[in-house]
Amino acid sequence: MIQKKICLVGALAVGKTSLVSRFVRSMFPERYLFTVGVKIDRKLVRYGDDDVSLVIWDLTGEDAFTQVRAQYLRGSAGFVFVVDGTRPHTLDAAMRLQQRTELEYGPLPFVLAANKCDLRDEWTLDKDALTGLTGRGWSGIACSALDGTGVEHVFRTLTERMVAG
Repeated sequence: MIQKKICLVGALAVGKTSLVSRFVRSMFPERYLFTVGVKIDRKLVRYGDDDVSLVIWDLTGEDAFTQVRAQYLRGSAGFVFVVDGTRPHTLDAAMRLQQRTELEYGPLPFVLAANKCDLRDEWTLDKDALTGLTGRGWSGIACSALDGTGVEHVFRTLTERMVAG
């Protein structure tokens, strides 16, 4: 069995914990859950002929690196950078965090999860900025922890990148 540690990183209240809950337990939390430090979950997924145990680290939301966060990120095989489609500054935070993780840990696989696509009418993310990121090799996946849209795709895409190399 293959085991991979992944970290969900992003600003406060972008939906990291809700995405993990939807992926691991197929449910959406009824109330807002503020993560203090880190919450760790596991899920076994199938990739080709292999079982992959994902050890999912849901980190407290913040826009800047801290010493504690740096310790939590060590040993990661990949990252999910989560943004809130209704709050464009969360994309800026994700871009800064991705640059910082790459400086600290090298070029590891990652996926950008643009959460809250169920509120597409309220999205304020700059489409040109997203297109520019795609041109730089980023994979952006629209998803919704509330209704489950794209959540499986986020984690499967990252799993494929980590395992396939």
